[in-house]
Amino acid sequence: MNKVSHGILLAIFFIALIGPGLTLPAQAAEEKQPNIVLIMADDMGYGDVQAYNEDSQIPTPNLNRLATQGMQFLDMHTPSGVCTPTRYGLLTGRYPWRTRLKSGVLWGYSRPLMETDRETLGSMLKRAGYATACVGKWHLGLGYHRVNGDNKKIDFTKRIDPNPTTYGFDFSYVIPASLDMDPYIYVRNDRAVDPPTAKQERHGFPKFIRSGPRAPDFDPQEVLDRLLSQSVQFIEGHADTKNPFFLYFPLTAPHKPVWPKDRFKGNTELGPYGDFITQVDWTVGQVMATLEEAGIEENTLLIYTSDNGSYMWSRKVEKDHVSDPTVQAYHPDHHRSTGPLRGVKADVFEGGNRVPFLVHWPGHVAAGSENDQPFCLTDVYATLAAITGTELKRNEAEDSFSLLPVLSGEAEQVDRAPVIHQASSRMKAIRDGKWKLILGNGSGGRSDPRGEAFKRPYQLYNLDADISETTNLIQDRPEVAKRLENHFKEIRDSGRSRAP
Repeated sequence: MNKVSHGILLAIFFIALIGPGLTLPAQAAEEKQPNIVLIMADDMGYGDVQAYNEDSQIPTPNLNRLATQGMQFLDMHTPSGVCTPTRYGLLTGRYPWRTRLKSGVLWGYSRPLMETDRETLGSMLKRAGYATACVGKWHLGLGYHRVNGDNKKIDFTKRIDPNPTTYGFDFSYVIPASLDMDPYIYVRNDRAVDPPTAKQERHGFPKFIRSGPRAPDFDPQEVLDRLLSQSVQFIEGHADTKNPFFLYFPLTAPHKPVWPKDRFKGNTELGPYGDFITQVDWTVGQVMATLEEAGIEENTLLIYTSDNGSYMWSRKVEKDHVSDPTVQAYHPDHHRSTGPLRGVKADVFEGGNRVPFLVHWPGHVAAGSENDQPFCLTDVYATLAAITGTELKRNEAEDSFSLLPVLSGEAEQVDRAPVIHQASSRMKAIRDGKWKLILGNGSGGRSDPRGEAFKRPYQLYNLDADISETTNLIQDRPEVAKRLENHFKEIRDSGRSRAP
């Protein structure tokens, strides 16, 4: 008997043995890779989702459902307390402070931050056979056609290069930066959909938006719905295709301008910001419904998170956002956008960078599961590489660690280097287990004292016992502080925290 005949007989015997009612092991079947949808809210705080804040009066039923049907991460951190650097970290798996951007964010006319030869989530998953799309807020710089190299003279009728398709996305439909930054245009792949021939007038909070050139059909109140429509079209167009798809959907909300659609007004008793949160939740629900109606929910990995903490202060003030919508703060009795955490967006304190992180993947991630290990959004990269079986190159995702063992239930924790995150300034912190060392003497952002980066005395907190960062233990545990400081220097100086 030849080898081929022998193999066929063994296969027939094995199929007969397992019986007609059973299936072959997953690895023996030719299964389509999971579709992947990554939704990132803009400035949604840890306490803005009811699943993270049981005292919240803002209904978030769709996000709550993600938590009960999937895994809820309780200690997920953004690499930065503000937009641009976090987006770089998420898409590259590399800490953003390793780039030229050492503090702050880019603006609507800024040149691209990402190197054109650097691998991204888009290019990595494209390498794995995925159809890839980016729909939403880009905020990583665009290569506009500058007339005679003049940054103030842009020809919006010309090709934009680089653009998101440069970085591995087959399709993109984005706004250049935050919704309060001009130019107010949509960019489809490498072209502006319409040039900004109109003018956007300035508004104060809550509809805060800067004046600047605007495309005639660009309505700030309609942007989130328009981006949702593009995302739904992409999902529906790829639901029945042979290859899996990856959709990166960075929302424009609840970042300013706080401008919910009329149908959401009055959904809460917490003013426009509360109503805006319900629109964000509804938007996520529409994506979930699209996956269900297309019959692909079971084979889709859905991740929801935020790029940094909320900008809504929690302060004991006489007037707050409830009584006066122009006030950018809630009385703690009304709402806490950052939950029990100290600080707000831009801070190195927990309120600036600890964010919701929900993972829904039926049949792979246990419903109602939780994880409390400190992680960073840079870890999304290595996780998706592991899920798709994509080997990482040496100079790719240098600060990314796979969460797959945790998601699959194989382990409660993974071996990860300490997490480093940064304020809007150069102020950094390093986190290892329960210990957090802030390498500076303030928030580095908006909360007082703002302090200075690398100015002593440093701050050391035991977050297991003091999640609100009220007691600085720098004098009591100098050996812990020294160990963490040495870890920080090693990670900073080596250019990577994950072994090649």
